[in-house]
Amino acid sequence: MTDPRESAARYRARQRGETDAEDDAVEGAVPGAAAAVDTAAFVESAIQIAIRRGDFDDLPGAGKPLEGLGTHHDPDWWIRRKIETENLSGLGPPALTLRVEDRELDTRLDALGREDDVREALEDFNRRVIEARRQLLGGPPVVTATRDVEAEVAAWAERRAARPAPAPEEPPRRRCLGIRRRP
Repeated sequence: MTDPRESAARYRARQRGETDAEDDAVEGAVPGAAAAVDTAAFVESAIQIAIRRGDFDDLPGAGKPLEGLGTHHDPDWWIRRKIETENLSGLGPPALTLRVEDRELDTRLDALGREDDVREALEDFNRRVIEARRQLLGGPPVVTATRDVEAEVAAWAERRAARPAPAPEEPPRRRCLGIRRRP
């Protein structure tokens, strides 16, 4: 690294016409090249020292090929990997998210306990399907059909009636603590 005070002294010496052999050698060099070489040498030596210490031994994935190397170039690789690793859902074009939701809708409805909640969920789903059809944002077309609310409520009621009734809970038993009562 160069000292700014030293550079200023050299500049003043050149202005006065005073030069020495060291300045002539530096004269033809690119400004900052020495600093870049020094930095590169420092980094390389730090890496070599870390290798000798064993800091890079037993890293995860050592000796294995890099994942996804050699396949086609995908500029959105990082977001796809994030979605996969974090198991994120609800992301993507509405056409695809509605298809997934349509597949899982019966399971979601079965978790609801009241008929009003089932109707509300179905009306919300139908509203979002119709809204997605109206959007002209590009992407795949919305082919998800709306659900008939009355038919779905009837199917929900049948599935609910077919489920086995939960077993009644037994009252908790009293535990004996080993204390005897005297008569």
